Amino acid sequence: MKQGVSYTGVPSIEELEASPGYPSEGALELGAIVVIECVQEIPCNPCETACPMGAIAVGEPITNLPRLDTAKCTDCGLCIPVCPGQAIFRVDLNHSSGEAAISFPYEFLPRPHRGDRVVAVDREGNSVCQANVLRVVMPTSYDGTAVITILVPREHGMHVRGMQRMARE
Repeated sequence: MKQGVSYTGVPSIEELEASPGYPSEGALELGAIVVIECVQEIPCNPCETACPMGAIAVGEPITNLPRLDTAKCTDCGLCIPVCPGQAIFRVDLNHSSGEAAISFPYEFLPRPHRGDRVVAVDREGNSVCQANVLRVVMPTSYDGTAVITILVPREHGMHVRGMQRMARE
């Protein structure tokens, strides 16, 4: 069975690990970090222009994959809601004892609230585990895209990339 973004629409682990925006295992262990899961060379650079620290570089040509300079990244998360491919996340594998905090873009209604219990999903949308909503950030500058942070068991921190859409009330 063929894998990878060209065949399934979902990047393979090999594609992710080979991309310049994907942090090393060592960097992931140091604390919260931005994870860029962009593996397709398309003309795009909103993440580069959104980063106030210059930690994300696309450069010329504009089809370059984004590179993350972990030394410059302050974990502000301003890049998360601007990515049109929803390929940028914030991962903190050491949020608390046994828990990881995952932040991701969310463009659906209704939005969850802090304290809600939700179903965490992987890159393909498959259920992974139950999660608790830690934070919902939605400033007007995010142009309709909320950034949701959920808490999941640490072992799921590099697999969870979102949550199931909530039912309308």
